Amino acid sequence: MKIIFVILSYLLGSIPMGYIFFYISEKKDIRNFGSHSTGATNLLRLKGWKFALPVLVIDFLKGFLPVFFALKFFQDKQFALICGFLAVLGHCFPVYIKFKGGKGVATTFGAYSILAFKPFLLCLAVFLIVSKTSRYVSLGSLLAILSYPFFIFLFNVEAEIAYLSFALFFLIMLMHRDNIERLVQGKERKLGEKIK
Repeated sequence: MKIIFVILSYLLGSIPMGYIFFYISEKKDIRNFGSHSTGATNLLRLKGWKFALPVLVIDFLKGFLPVFFALKFFQDKQFALICGFLAVLGHCFPVYIKFKGGKGVATTFGAYSILAFKPFLLCLAVFLIVSKTSRYVSLGSLLAILSYPFFIFLFNVEAEIAYLSFALFFLIMLMHRDNIERLVQGKERKLGEKIK
């Protein structure tokens, strides 16, 4: 049963909602435009909030639901951690569209919200503050994901969650490698800046 649940976690995470919404609207592959990601941020720049918001919510749920049901049915936090990680992995490397997907932030937030809610709220605050002040969504995302394990230790939550969050940070950092390079070069697009 656990093996089936693990597979379903990855398959759920793999559903490329940004790709689907953009293709329905434009009959084109979103990965050929903007940041070449299937995530909500790229969709926001290309199509606006009307398209980006439902994708953001669904991508969040892709991380939330596997962890929630793993905890509900198996009462095993370590197993729930694995399901959360696989959901994020699926979002980043979706089997349905040749393993090239999004950057995993919203799906990671979904998993974090159920694993440890108070640290998640502080993590979300970091994202909102940094993104608002710097206008760099990528910088806000990276710092928020990095801050989560430290908030875990602050609230004395299980150390296993911190280990997962460090692993997810390195995955998110890998997916943002181009953004990091542009941040260093001062060429990263700011929030609200139109794609030329």
